Amino acid sequence: MQKILIVEDDIDIQDILKNHLIDAGYEVAVASDGVAGIAMFDDTIDLVLLDIMLPKIDGYGVCEVIRKRSQVPIIMLTALSDEENQLRGFEQQIDDYIPKPFSPKILLCKIAAILRRRTVENQNQSLLTYKELSMDVDGFHVYQGGNEVVLTSKEFALLRLMLENQGKVFTRQMLLDRLWADDLEVEDRIVDSHIKNIRKKLNADYIKTIRGVGYKIDKEN
Repeated sequence: MQKILIVEDDIDIQDILKNHLIDAGYEVAVASDGVAGIAMFDDTIDLVLLDIMLPKIDGYGVCEVIRKRSQVPIIMLTALSDEENQLRGFEQQIDDYIPKPFSPKILLCKIAAILRRRTVENQNQSLLTYKELSMDVDGFHVYQGGNEVVLTSKEFALLRLMLENQGKVFTRQMLLDRLWADDLEVEDRIVDSHIKNIRKKLNADYIKTIRGVGYKIDKEN
């Protein structure tokens, strides 16, 4: 069962959303402010319905924190319908922006479409290829020129992240936030160490150093 997190402070709207989503077959979690929303978000959440005007931390702040950890679909559901707020939302990589008042039926259709599209994308991402590299995400295998390369779980996760985001530059802090978020004692140089190990095991410099900025894998032509 797919799970949806509602971050909304209006109790009436909470109830409307929760009832419609449960009737549609979704599991639902509800948070009434931004801090609670961040605390309740984890890897079990398949989609977030997010208000902007929230107590403690607004929706933009919640979105920023979630995006450091996940590309889970986010739909902003808010009374702020002006162009400036919509553009700000999309700049933070939300998937849709729905002004209030809204049609629950239309919202359910949009949720279903986004989740269906994400399912297809995830299926296509189970095998990643780049030049001589082939990564079997589900099977936890990496092959280079037909020969298997044994990586640690963290090396695998780091290489996967960069293969899935070819052309994007990651700073050390971005990589720490994504891959070492639960380790408060880790130093940023651990990123350099892992990348050095990946390069050595692959005997290739697929991961480029962007001096003074971070690392990236070039898009394959």
